[in-house]
Amino acid sequence: MSLQKVFRFGIALRRRFRQSEATFILLSVVVGAVGGGLAVLLGAAAHRLQRWLYQLPGTMRLSAAPHLETATLIALPLGGALLGLLMLALDRWRRRTPIDVVEANALHGGVVPFRDTVTVTGQTFVSNGFGASVGLEAAYAQIGGGIASVLGKWLSLRRADMRVLVGAGTGAAIGAAFGAPLTGAFYAFEIVIGAYTPAAIAPVAAAAIAGVATARTMGAVPYLITVDSTGISRNLDYLAFVGIGIVCALTGIVLMRAVSLLEQGVRWTRLPPAARPFVGGLLLMPIAHISPQALSAGHGALHLALAGDAPLKILCIIFALKMLASCISLGFGFRGGLFFASLFLGVMVGRIYGDVTELLLPGQHLWAQDAALVGMAALAVSVVGGPMTMSFLVLEATRDFALTGIVLTASLVASALVRELFGYSFSTWRLHLRGEVIKSARDIGWVRQLTAGRMMRKAPVAVPADITIAEFRRRNPLGSTSRVILLDEDEHYAGMVPTTRAYADGVDLDDPVDTLARRPDETMTPARNIAEVMQAFDRLGVDDLAVVDGDGGVLGLLTESHVRKRYADELEKAQRELFGES
Repeated sequence: MSLQKVFRFGIALRRRFRQSEATFILLSVVVGAVGGGLAVLLGAAAHRLQRWLYQLPGTMRLSAAPHLETATLIALPLGGALLGLLMLALDRWRRRTPIDVVEANALHGGVVPFRDTVTVTGQTFVSNGFGASVGLEAAYAQIGGGIASVLGKWLSLRRADMRVLVGAGTGAAIGAAFGAPLTGAFYAFEIVIGAYTPAAIAPVAAAAIAGVATARTMGAVPYLITVDSTGISRNLDYLAFVGIGIVCALTGIVLMRAVSLLEQGVRWTRLPPAARPFVGGLLLMPIAHISPQALSAGHGALHLALAGDAPLKILCIIFALKMLASCISLGFGFRGGLFFASLFLGVMVGRIYGDVTELLLPGQHLWAQDAALVGMAALAVSVVGGPMTMSFLVLEATRDFALTGIVLTASLVASALVRELFGYSFSTWRLHLRGEVIKSARDIGWVRQLTAGRMMRKAPVAVPADITIAEFRRRNPLGSTSRVILLDEDEHYAGMVPTTRAYADGVDLDDPVDTLARRPDETMTPARNIAEVMQAFDRLGVDDLAVVDGDGGVLGLLTESHVRKRYADELEKAQRELFGES
């Protein structure tokens, strides 16, 4: 086949995927299968590395080990040192923070650079594989969404389709890891795409099913084992479980704040970034010696916590050590997320809540396993977001619709309280600390791309600022233009004069025309986005603004009516794309 025929085939294929919904669903299935398979391979490789480093018997998970040999704990600082070397290499390669799938869908139309996918996945694998208290979910999401983004860019997909495909790949990878297609699909909707839309339902669902089917075909064991709930029978139980949601919301806020405060403290020490994971690994060693349950994501420990009956004191110790280990891991530069850590911590909160309730209200016993499941979902919602995602996770683990209703209620309470008191999930909170303003994965990238420089029109007539009003009238007869730009002796912006003001009764024709001008500081730079431009119009109370460069040279003009019309048009266009309308 000639190169020209290959090129034509590629164009035809791209056109087909852009125009046919059925073909796009098929593409999503392919992406889901690939994302699910890669998630399985990544998880298996990390588990195998942990077994080798910590000499774990059989298929035992690191966090399920009753005790770890002291000599094996050296893996923690060694992993930190390796991660530091990777950071040094990457700093020479590129100096910006890698883009994850949430940021990509919110700000970049679903575009995830392949190098960023490799970076995030590699760093997360090293961090988790050597035992740091972080999960692999960030790597799963990145590799699934990143592969989808690469394929979408090659096919030149539209912005809305690209966002859906990235969500589908991410959801498939998460669903494959948990063996839960509904969980994966709603993770895509709530965390990555930021909305439930008719156009996204079929592709995302198909990808999630394909990802889970691929994982099962490969013989992968899902993270969550099937558990039995004991049932909800008393009205008091409903109120008690809502209380778990409140406690989990406050715990989630404390956890997210603690991570960011520790990061700030570590930066304050001026410890080189490449050395921080090594120091963090040293600090994790005594924690791991006391409780191996604090290491890694916590898969094995979660299973033990759901099935066991540890005393309250032990539960509190494990909870505190896991919180501390997670903060140290992330605060000192290990890469990963809090998805599974929040699930495990939520189980501990639920168990502790149930035991404390029994102490304070004897005879009002909350079933420990139900309380653990409610806490698991509520704390994960507080940290990660996605109340429907976590509710379906419990549903697919228990097959209990009555308990799922309670879980959803507690999750919604936790979500509402976190939004009210904090306003962010963990991923968007970290973006906020970098100066971003997003609070979800909803697409606001078009707002940033629509800048004053793109919207401005040609600047009106300009005259020197020191001419008289009489001369101004001679150069600009009434009706010739509605406004005139004034320039100083260096050709810099010096104000703007409405033409009619120069023809008003009572003006002294010998006065300089700049006495009629608006303040020269009422300007806009070309990089300002449309939201900032509209805020400027509201703040200044003017109808037009000059766009100037850094030296004050006039580039163009913005009018309020034009800017607001562009905003309305672009918003309508984004909504049409979101809901799949033509």
